[in-house]
Amino acid sequence: MSETTGNTEKINLNKLLEYQQGAVVSRVLLKKKTGNITLFAFDKGEGLSEHTAPFDAFVQIIDGESEVTVSGKQYLLNGGDSIIMPAGVTHSLKAVTAFKMILVMIKSE
Repeated sequence: MSETTGNTEKINLNKLLEYQQGAVVSRVLLKKKTGNITLFAFDKGEGLSEHTAPFDAFVQIIDGESEVTVSGKQYLLNGGDSIIMPAGVTHSLKAVTAFKMILVMIKSE
């Protein structure tokens, strides 16, 4: 995978990143000045504590189950589900089961 050249190649997201016990692991798939695409794998019980980001974010769950909280409202997301987290809004994620997700950050100019 190239971070900047835009090379085309077929990838299987579920095979690209393995779960690690007691950890959250990530791999940047594409990094540009206008945004990033990152693959994450969360072990069961792991998560990201409440925080904000300066950019809009799109999350697509590709495997497993996650509890996502946006502005204090909880959402249970399963493989195939997605959610948008607006810039400047508090959000957090917790793995109900081990889960994988794609995070797309859109940067404003």
